[in-house]
Amino acid sequence: MFKDNVKREDLNTAGEKEEGELRCPQCGSTRLIYDSTRGEIICANCGYVMSEREVDQGAEWRAFTPEEREKRSRVGAPISRYGFESPVTDIDWVGKDAAGREISLRKRLEMLRLRKWQVRARAQNSMERNLAQAVIELERLGAQLGLPKAVLDRALEIYRSALNSNLVRGRSIESVMAAAVYAACREMRLPRTLDEIALYTRAGRKDVARCYRLLLREASIKVPLPNAADFVPRIGSLLRLSGATIKRAMEIIDQARNAGLTAGKDPAGLAAAAIYIAAIQNGEMRTQKEVARAAKVTEVTVRNRYKELVKRLDIKLPITKK
Repeated sequence: MFKDNVKREDLNTAGEKEEGELRCPQCGSTRLIYDSTRGEIICANCGYVMSEREVDQGAEWRAFTPEEREKRSRVGAPISRYGFESPVTDIDWVGKDAAGREISLRKRLEMLRLRKWQVRARAQNSMERNLAQAVIELERLGAQLGLPKAVLDRALEIYRSALNSNLVRGRSIESVMAAAVYAACREMRLPRTLDEIALYTRAGRKDVARCYRLLLREASIKVPLPNAADFVPRIGSLLRLSGATIKRAMEIIDQARNAGLTAGKDPAGLAAAAIYIAAIQNGEMRTQKEVARAAKVTEVTVRNRYKELVKRLDIKLPITKK
């Protein structure tokens, strides 16, 4: 069937298709145009209407630019990987209806039972209930430690793999999640120590360290070796030091690494000592107590690492006036 009154400029060329399977039976052209307003497939070469009343399988909205299309699209990855993204309605504890009138005791008990079964229906098995509690613990740790979303996502992946491998069974959720957070920080080179993470958990440091070694052994997690240079920017920002001092501290750590002084040393303590030396050299005096508090190490650690670096690297320090 052929329509003489069909003009190409009247068609919606935004829906033009390049389909190799379909060919025009009149001229054999593969340039086909889909007219969404009429539901027709038309040959762009001769104007032959190949099909009528086609059902549009696309979206009900229109977009004329890639940015507009991406903004209006309602598909893609989930908003968050923390839990269940299905929209749910919570039954509140308020004892009043929409008009503000008090609800009778019988209705309150009924709403209480409905709320209880609603909470139970969200998690279908024990693994989902365990994961829901772990997500709450992860969000709490992330807020306390100020962790970025990428680290929290990676920690949740590690915990999921441990949960699927039955590594969480018989262990507390807090200790395993804290170990997963520490492993994620180590992978992404975020300066967080095990003592700092264990400080914000109800589980002790020994339990968190035991679960961390279990994750490394059973979950096949590869973490890089700790680097003292990763702790320098954080300690320097807490002490409000200049960029030149932070850069000098990084240079001191590089010299110590080349001299073989970093093996077996606590990276936070080594970074604190380098910061202390660089601050003295640049005239930004900070006490060992201030540096140790910012690095979350003891003053004895800062003092010992400081003396070792100055002696082994032959660092010349300016003479301070007493």
